[in-house]
Amino acid sequence: MDNGQIADAFNLVAKLMDVNGENSFRVKTYSNASFNIDKEQKRIADLSLNEIAAIKGVGASTAQKVFDFIHTGKLDILEEYIAKTPPGIIEMLSIKGIGPKKINVIWKEMGIESVGELLYACNENRLTMYKGFGEKTQNNIREALEYFIGKKGFFLYAEAVPFYNEIAVLLGDHFTAVGEYVRQLEIIESLDFVVSGINNTEVKNKFQSLPFLFVSESGNELIYQIENGPKIKCIIIENTLKNTEVFKRNSAPEFITLLEENYPHLDTVLKETANDKAVFTQLGMAYLPPYLREVSNNALQLAQANKLPTVISKNDIRGIIHSHSTWSDGANTLEEMALYAQQTGLEYLVISDHSKSAFYANGLQPERILSQHAEIENLNKRLNGFKIFKSIESDILIDGSLDYDNDILASFDLVIASVHSVLKMDETKAVNRLIKAIENPYTNILGHMTGRLLLSRPGYPVNHDLIIDACAANNVVIELNAHPRRLDIDWRFLTKALDKGVLTSINPDAHSVEGYKDTRYGVFVAQKALLTANKNLSSFTLSQMEAFIVQQHAKR
Repeated sequence: MDNGQIADAFNLVAKLMDVNGENSFRVKTYSNASFNIDKEQKRIADLSLNEIAAIKGVGASTAQKVFDFIHTGKLDILEEYIAKTPPGIIEMLSIKGIGPKKINVIWKEMGIESVGELLYACNENRLTMYKGFGEKTQNNIREALEYFIGKKGFFLYAEAVPFYNEIAVLLGDHFTAVGEYVRQLEIIESLDFVVSGINNTEVKNKFQSLPFLFVSESGNELIYQIENGPKIKCIIIENTLKNTEVFKRNSAPEFITLLEENYPHLDTVLKETANDKAVFTQLGMAYLPPYLREVSNNALQLAQANKLPTVISKNDIRGIIHSHSTWSDGANTLEEMALYAQQTGLEYLVISDHSKSAFYANGLQPERILSQHAEIENLNKRLNGFKIFKSIESDILIDGSLDYDNDILASFDLVIASVHSVLKMDETKAVNRLIKAIENPYTNILGHMTGRLLLSRPGYPVNHDLIIDACAANNVVIELNAHPRRLDIDWRFLTKALDKGVLTSINPDAHSVEGYKDTRYGVFVAQKALLTANKNLSSFTLSQMEAFIVQQHAKR
């Protein structure tokens, strides 16, 4: 059991207490414990009871519960609140923008106990009859509910990884992975496998010994469900049809249509070849791995002309850009983050803590910036061959200005400009806001362009063409935020940025050293857009980064 799992359990207790209208002091006790457990650097499962009690914000009584939870897997108080809270109310806690106190009113005063009921009440305009639920709040809740219901049953790619790794070992040689996971899509509905060499009955017999729930059987397709995970889809076919089935399921449907238009004999080639690589050889073009079989990236045309570039890989990342330390809302100190990056073979760290407007994230007031910069300078004297660059994630205010004066912005090597507040705007206002920030000569990188949170929040409306054009005109880098819940800019728009000569930067937006690993998810989606290492800022060497900063400062 890791610290995150323990923290999540205690955070859920706090939320359920709040939903049930418990004393705010009790709620805060569990909320504080969750926060401090999550930030603790030592593995709590390895600590003694007294060591857990010594953690700031935990205390003796809560420590006993933590200790028992670790060693029994049971948290009695959580089970108590789950038992007396309707499942639909617990589900509402997963919906963005509906906090425990509002859920308490929805449940206790409105008598609503499910997501479906709540959406119906919104559509009937019933929420506005209650204190704290104006028309705007009701509309926001309706939008959040519609989004939540529409995305139910889907998982982030990163969430699917551990399930896939476990299943791939359990299923064995007769099963070939295909579909969304193999294509490196950011959202996964099911883990798909083409099955050959065994029949439906044999597949069902195999699954009887595995911990998955049978859902349905339709013709040659069997579907199972992973508890708290995606579906498993098994497509059972004859050996002679395997290559055709694998090839088509590992390609976007639009890609197959385009390929058939170019090569009317495709089905014959698929039947006569043994594997994907042989198909492309037979068609007289360069091999396209499944992640490139899309129509939005011009990969087919490049493969036909044998001009496919070497796309970026995880090994091409040379530095960490966009990260948060304990100076703002990160879990690790600046020194810990730098040393970890250096030990993993990276050449530099661009530390980009939150700016002053992000008060909720302990954003840096001007006097604290001076202190942080002094620490960076001292560390750089000791970190042989490694460098920390001074940066900030400066909030883009509602009018498009950044939240520091120019003399403060001038003290940073790089400025990442990001929107964190007032996310509901019409497209014109949102675009104008971003373009003003992009035109600021101190802006070097545009952070998470739309502010989306996959499966939670669609992001504010932007015209990607206009934003990309503005970045090209002002020599501003576009971040590909690699956090698996963001992956923003969407890879489908990245091709245009590359065509316009705009640099991308795959950045983890890390709030701990563990967050550095999220860079791989950014690489996976960047590969789909044919991003190359020389077009990615975080692939620059240390000397190249220093030269880039000099060139950027010429804008000021």
